[in-house]
Amino acid sequence: MLRRALTARALLALAVAALTGACASTGGIPRPFPAPQGGPVQGPSGPGPQAAIPPSSIVDDYALVGTALSLRGVPYRNGGDSPDGFDCSGFTRYVYARHGVALPREVRDQFERGKPVKPDDLEAGDLLFFTTVAPGPTHVAIAIGGDQFVHAPSSTGVVRVERLSTRYWATRYLGARRVMKP
Repeated sequence: MLRRALTARALLALAVAALTGACASTGGIPRPFPAPQGGPVQGPSGPGPQAAIPPSSIVDDYALVGTALSLRGVPYRNGGDSPDGFDCSGFTRYVYARHGVALPREVRDQFERGKPVKPDDLEAGDLLFFTTVAPGPTHVAIAIGGDQFVHAPSSTGVVRVERLSTRYWATRYLGARRVMKP
């Protein structure tokens, strides 16, 4: 029953994100990292509106997934950590920062954050880790619910949604972490 409710919540989040999110292909550019204490946000064209960071210690998984999905289509860029281009850990770091959570820059360091999550307990917003080019965690993504995740893969060149159950990702899956606000 809980799993069905979580899946329904994730689908609702996807629908809201699709209807309200700024897609990179439409020219909408999410503002970069919020400043502490809700100060001005610096964007590509200078200061933007004040960033509201929820006071809760729990990350709003629906808002976080909405932010991640709004970045679909942004090109892959090695070392990228902005809407101009992302690599995998730059993408997760950027998305979490938009919701008041500072993540380390490197995949291996992000793997050390949060608490481990069993595969049957995955929720939207959890960080998913894979081994792709070397032993240990070398790729990171954000769970969006059900069997899907969003990430910045280098193979296709843009932020996109994929299924965890595909053979490529299922055989490379290392684990997941749930990150809370400090």
